[in-house]
Amino acid sequence: MADNAVTTTPLRLISTWRLRNRSLSLGARTLVMGVVNITPDSFSDGGFFLDPQAAIGHALMLIDEGADLIDLGAESTRPGSHAGGSAGSPQAPTVSEGEEQARLLPVLKGILSACPDAIVSVDTYKAATARAALQAGAEIVNDVSGFTWDAEMAAVCAEFGAGLVLMHSRGRPEEWRTQPQLAPDALLGSIRDGLAASLKTAAEAGIPSEAIVLDPGYGFGKRFDENYSLLARQAELLQLGRPLLAGVSRKSFLGHTLATIDGGASVEARENASLAAMTTAILHGASIVRIHAVRPAVAAARIADAILAASQLE
Repeated sequence: MADNAVTTTPLRLISTWRLRNRSLSLGARTLVMGVVNITPDSFSDGGFFLDPQAAIGHALMLIDEGADLIDLGAESTRPGSHAGGSAGSPQAPTVSEGEEQARLLPVLKGILSACPDAIVSVDTYKAATARAALQAGAEIVNDVSGFTWDAEMAAVCAEFGAGLVLMHSRGRPEEWRTQPQLAPDALLGSIRDGLAASLKTAAEAGIPSEAIVLDPGYGFGKRFDENYSLLARQAELLQLGRPLLAGVSRKSFLGHTLATIDGGASVEARENASLAAMTTAILHGASIVRIHAVRPAVAAARIADAILAASQLE
């Protein structure tokens, strides 16, 4: 069997993820992706790391705490934002390509200067920003639109041989609050079809499947309760043949559930709930988790991995 072949276990895929300059083994243990938002308005930590030195320092701290990858984002895709629009359109993006790169590139370069072996992912849907970040040393492009918001993105990623996270997003951020409620079967079908379309776009651009990890997009156009239906049935998406990344950290659906607890709806009160949802995602097939608080996530992932390992014993 080829080195990059995908084999199936009952609970998640064992495979190799081909990045731009290296490869990562997925499935034997959960990889933790630490989040650094270089924005003034992200829902969980907007403004905390807008200063480049603060962002670099935070990223290095996350690496010290056990993050396997760092995901840098310089434009908020919170509900209601105009992310995904094009310049000059009625839905022009809140952050231009130039501003996004001005925030992002000094932090990316600073991390790699201080820690050359760091694996950095760039959270962007803009092809021009992806190109600049890959030229500066990023290994991965994390496209929340799954190649649907910028027609040039697939070609840029193919040109550089980037590792990819392709996410499912149901509509654009300004549309998320008005999406109709879907039954679980319809929801899973919509996500599966959307991710399959992203894989098709990648293949047509010449991107090998081994470069791709799929993200079902918790909170991205899913109503509050729909996220729990997705979490319960996430493993069904392994039928697409690629490993899964789950980003449930601090999401609003967790706060909605906790709202009856005194103070439970705030972002700061969601850490324990984030760990519970993250652990569930691992036990339902996720090979990578995207998380804000890395140290407790590393510990929780180790327990989930031990459960998965025990389930394989005869």
